[in-house]
Amino acid sequence: MDRITVMRSFVEVAHSNSFIQAARSLGISGSLVSRHVAELERQVGIRLVNRTARNVTLTEAGAQYAEFAARILDEIDQEDAALLGMRDKPEGALSVVCPKWIGNLDVGDAIAAFSVAYPKILVRFEVGGMSDRPHEFLARGYDVAFHTKQVRDSGLMIKKVADLEFLVCASPGYLDRAGVPRTSADLADHDCLVHSNYPIWQLREDGRDVHLKIARTAYVSNSYLTLQKAAVAGRGVTMLPVGPALGELRSEHLVPVLDAVEVPHRSLYVIYAPGKYTLTRVRVFLDFIADWFRKHPIEHRDELPAAASG
Repeated sequence: MDRITVMRSFVEVAHSNSFIQAARSLGISGSLVSRHVAELERQVGIRLVNRTARNVTLTEAGAQYAEFAARILDEIDQEDAALLGMRDKPEGALSVVCPKWIGNLDVGDAIAAFSVAYPKILVRFEVGGMSDRPHEFLARGYDVAFHTKQVRDSGLMIKKVADLEFLVCASPGYLDRAGVPRTSADLADHDCLVHSNYPIWQLREDGRDVHLKIARTAYVSNSYLTLQKAAVAGRGVTMLPVGPALGELRSEHLVPVLDAVEVPHRSLYVIYAPGKYTLTRVRVFLDFIADWFRKHPIEHRDELPAAASG
């Protein structure tokens, strides 16, 4: 039998000196209480109670063990209550990890707003160092991770919170030298700068989806910031998230190309551990972030310069 269960029965017997009274307090039968005490005696290897037809008394060892068991059970109950409070109250520590390129901008703003709204939640927000292995953020001690790829893993929960804008662009210097691509097919004649996690460019042209495998890969990186710097330097055409590139686009160090080609939005997801015991601080974080992005959509199209026409 479970040690904690039989200890609870024994402590109730010690308090009431009665199997019947202990059974009433616990909501079980007197015979089951008697079996619990007998099992505890078997486990500890010593008699704990003296049984007579009229009453139950503790042996010397029983009195000593009753004091010990009551203390242990009280500590367990206090810890259970504390853990329940952690689950049910929006407070405590919350660890979040996010890709650097989005964490430094929109997600960073959302999490700052969350921290103000829930001052009793200590947020640890780290950007960068993301792994392609979906579960790794849990093993590293994070409660929530942001991803831009949909994680197909039944062992994780996933929630879409926003759409992220992307565009194809290049520097004016490169376009003066190499010409302006007008269609997706024109990219076959251009040096392209490619994110190593997204070697296929997803486009939409003339009402159809285009999955473009780059023919002339001139530069590869796992960092959009690095691709952006290479594009500003004139190395070639690249696909970038609009938010981080907005400054270079406003200053026209980069200009959009392929005006007639649509670059579909990419989804931003949060992933977290499944289970009905999800901590309240995680639940309120997920709800807050989704609501924040509903109120602050990531939309920069009106701020972009016109596409290069060549």
